[in-house]
Amino acid sequence: MDTVPSVSADSILFIEPVSGASGDMFIGALLDLGFSFGELREKLRLLPLEGYELSTQKCLRSGIQATRFHVKAEHAHHHRTFRDIREMIASSPLSPWVRERSIEAFRVLAGAEGKIHGLPPDEVHFHEVGAVDSIVDIVGTMIAMEPLRSARVVSAAVNVGKGTLECQHGTYPVPGPAAQALLHDVPVFSNSVDGELTTPTGAALLVTLVGSFGDRPAMRVSATGYGAGTRETPGNANVLRMSVGEAAAAAAPGPDEMVAVIEATIDDMSPQLYGHFLEKALEAGALDVYATPVQMKKNRPGQKVTCVCAAGEIDRMAALMFRETTTIGVRYALQRRQTLRREFVEVETPYGPVAVKVSLLDGREVNFVPEFEDCRRLADRAGAALKEVQAAAVHAYLGARVDPGSPIRKDTE
Repeated sequence: MDTVPSVSADSILFIEPVSGASGDMFIGALLDLGFSFGELREKLRLLPLEGYELSTQKCLRSGIQATRFHVKAEHAHHHRTFRDIREMIASSPLSPWVRERSIEAFRVLAGAEGKIHGLPPDEVHFHEVGAVDSIVDIVGTMIAMEPLRSARVVSAAVNVGKGTLECQHGTYPVPGPAAQALLHDVPVFSNSVDGELTTPTGAALLVTLVGSFGDRPAMRVSATGYGAGTRETPGNANVLRMSVGEAAAAAAPGPDEMVAVIEATIDDMSPQLYGHFLEKALEAGALDVYATPVQMKKNRPGQKVTCVCAAGEIDRMAALMFRETTTIGVRYALQRRQTLRREFVEVETPYGPVAVKVSLLDGREVNFVPEFEDCRRLADRAGAALKEVQAAAVHAYLGARVDPGSPIRKDTE
């Protein structure tokens, strides 16, 4: 591939750190997706940073061709504080997005290191992660990520490795203290591979860029990139895979299928958290999410949060509910659900095209409604009242239904 795939708000970037993650693996995968190595090198030169050389090459990892990115420092690593690095990046002519995201990645690193060493973030000396190559890895990743910034970023569980590692202060179990702190609340695992697979830099990039962690979302993959790790790990492909594509409708139960209804009653949660959970659950494929006011023990007002999902998604949705709400327990039941078959009909209005959702029972229309988001977008663009656009869509649909010759497009949901 010669160019980075174009993305939109409906695009997904899915990251699979099944062999861990590091800064060079991130950049390798992004280069493999099509970002120009020449452009990366030129933009990194905008940083007031010297004494390094960049190289890239194709290589094999367990039979998989991947891109290896390498930084060669020409002198001993210079220890810098977060304040030094922040000022270096903030004063550079890099784009605002790259500057902000790079500083944020170093901020979470400083926070993790500060907690470990008992220091304010600004005074943290990064040691290993403050080296030239890590500054290049973090800023370089953000440079190569910028064309994909509109995509929703999702990551699978993170392989952290096993055994021990040697740091400046001694021997630590894998993952090291900084990676352990950074990956708090992130799903992690270990397999048979010894050593540190996810570095502090890789962990910081994950928690800075990833919006949610979990299984691969429903998507149509359009491009794939593989970033190679430094070493060969027999029986385990040491690569970081990135997939780019458009979101696809998740497989949902049919007109008469079994669904799971997961519930939790909560009396100590902010409404803001509920709104966040609702968005996350729908993004993850929930069929419906809603809250019902309830009276709980000690006369406390609360809410019953209900999530309806496919029967095979109970564990994943329950985990999301535990992670994103304050509940300490959920209950669920399998129930049968009947739904009407639906078609989408696109009609032309004076404001532009609008999709109309048509519900069918035994092949006969029983209801129709213009898609709200289409109407709202056109109303905003035209400066018209939303109800006027909705009325125009209804009028256009009824006219098209009466006149068989009217141009309408049908898509079955």
